[in-house]
Amino acid sequence: SSDVCSSDLRIFRMSEAKQAIFNIEKTYVRDLSLEVPNAPHVYLESATPEVQIQLQSQAGVVGENVYECVVTVTVTAKSGDKTIFLVEVKQAGIFHIENVPDSDMEPILSIACPNILFPYAREVVSDAVNRAGFPPVILAPVNFEAVYQQRMAEMQAREQFILTVCANGYGKLSSAYEYRRTGQIGRASCR
Repeated sequence: SSDVCSSDLRIFRMSEAKQAIFNIEKTYVRDLSLEVPNAPHVYLESATPEVQIQLQSQAGVVGENVYECVVTVTVTAKSGDKTIFLVEVKQAGIFHIENVPDSDMEPILSIACPNILFPYAREVVSDAVNRAGFPPVILAPVNFEAVYQQRMAEMQAREQFILTVCANGYGKLSSAYEYRRTGQIGRASCR
């Protein structure tokens, strides 16, 4: 009987120590849009346009341990109030992520996955602008870790709390962000 218990303990410890899995299953352009609203006249002008760049990333669950991350890059070139060109690419990837603690999933989906996808998005933007007849736009690398940390700091500055009153009459303040993320409000402290 003691042999069964010690072997059960070994099996439990082995299953506890499963190795993390992170695989890129597929990268693809989910959406690509190019507009040259003032063609052909824009090609006859020699003004140097002002280029504005917007960047966004989002991630979602596709299936069990399968996630999609999408990096959206929008580049707008204007001369005065006239749009020279606008290109938007949604570069996506499907990732298989397993045996990773829940607390690490958001940083992986907000930092690691966009870091993998951004070079592809850069290439698509540059190629699309070049094919439209303009000099290619070369996007600078992005530090997604700094972007993530800035977003977390902004969320923390606007933090909202939910007051939970338990059956025993005690109250607990819980983060509204944590509630939205997990769907739970500190149940353990209500006992």
